[in-house]
Amino acid sequence: MRWLRRLFRRAPLLHVAADLGEGPPVVLLHGIASSWVTFEKVIPLIEGRHRVIALDLLGFGASPSPPDAEYTLREHVDAVGRTLRSMGVTKDFVLVGHSMGALIAARYAATHQGRLRRLVLVSPPIYLAPREIGRDVDRTAMGLYFTVYEFLRQNKEFTIRAAAQVARMSPIKGLLEISERNWRAFVLSLEHSIESQTTLADLAEARVQVELVYGTLDPFLAPAGIRIVEQFKHVTAHPVLGVDHVIRPRMARVVATAIG
Repeated sequence: MRWLRRLFRRAPLLHVAADLGEGPPVVLLHGIASSWVTFEKVIPLIEGRHRVIALDLLGFGASPSPPDAEYTLREHVDAVGRTLRSMGVTKDFVLVGHSMGALIAARYAATHQGRLRRLVLVSPPIYLAPREIGRDVDRTAMGLYFTVYEFLRQNKEFTIRAAAQVARMSPIKGLLEISERNWRAFVLSLEHSIESQTTLADLAEARVQVELVYGTLDPFLAPAGIRIVEQFKHVTAHPVLGVDHVIRPRMARVVATAIG
């Protein structure tokens, strides 16, 4: 049966976009519809004291797109884990995730206890079901996210055109790509890794220091989710005033400091 074949299938190896520098390893995971270039402002700040490994996530950048992948958090984590094992990186490293990459990083931390030296979450879209939120304004905002994401998934041509326009205005070349090539990876990752995330439970289970970095003007952040995470004793929050979702130079400096 198809589900049984998926259960025992080996995770694919991801494209290693960068492996440079020496010192304690730092692994960088980008967000949905992006690639390693997400961290182009961070890498120069840390490569002098770390071995910096930047991966393209499953289905994005130059990584493979298996035809039967469902792009669940488990599949993303398995691909990251196998790739790191193939590079000899199995413990005592810093894992950094941006946006959806932060959700994948949190899941990795929960399922690989004792492997990480530190977990750095940058601009994580931590969502809850609207019915689980008490404040009316937060509940309404959360419901809007799910409505917008459903619209994007159901309107392919509009989403691809809109993404191309946003990409042209991006301060980082190649930061955003939604195209025919990665459409399946985009819609399934959105549904199965962002909308169906397990981030709050994962962070509650993670036995590692967590550094939370986010911009105060980030339109993708859900305040209700961020407030909950900030209450965890092993989480230190670093809000960056006047910054949005993209890792621009000011946020890059904060991320580099959080990495250590």
